[in-house]
Amino acid sequence: MKDIAPQSATSSSSVDKELQQLNIVSKHIEVLLHASESPLTANTLKKHLSLSTKTLNQALELLQQRLDTGVLSLHETASGYRLQIADSYSALIQSVFPQRQERLSQALLETLSVIAYKQPVTRSDIEHVRGVTLSSNILRQLFDKGWIEENGYKDTLGRPALLHTTAQFLDAFGLSHLDELPPMPDIDAIKSMS
Repeated sequence: MKDIAPQSATSSSSVDKELQQLNIVSKHIEVLLHASESPLTANTLKKHLSLSTKTLNQALELLQQRLDTGVLSLHETASGYRLQIADSYSALIQSVFPQRQERLSQALLETLSVIAYKQPVTRSDIEHVRGVTLSSNILRQLFDKGWIEENGYKDTLGRPALLHTTAQFLDAFGLSHLDELPPMPDIDAIKSMS
């Protein structure tokens, strides 16, 4: 019976040390995320902090638990992890710091939606779906924002460029993967209801 108590104390001490180490790692991750101007990938964090995937995941979980009691949240985007103010504070921020919100035109949003949901697409594909000629200005705006890119060519007459969304698009809309896009509405069902 006397031998059990020291082993238990040793085991408890080992767990405490491991938790302390994880807490330090989670604080280092938080510091790096605060200092970085852009999201940091898991590989970047593992490399700079010499972490295993398991340790990184445990430290990120611990960081999220700590942040849950404050105003920041840990958010994973396509470009990596970033800290951001919790969504519940957006009304307060808008009331104190009103910014002129950028208005995106209906045509721009329709074009972006076609690219996001149907990619890879050509300019002709977009025009076919939208039923109107695509303005070069709309594509230029999307390229300027870094939301779309040309990646490859369609093997047809004229070899038109194939358009894809970028990680910047996902970041701008708070997504980490295209799978997180809302489901496409069933157009046939909507038409039958009218």
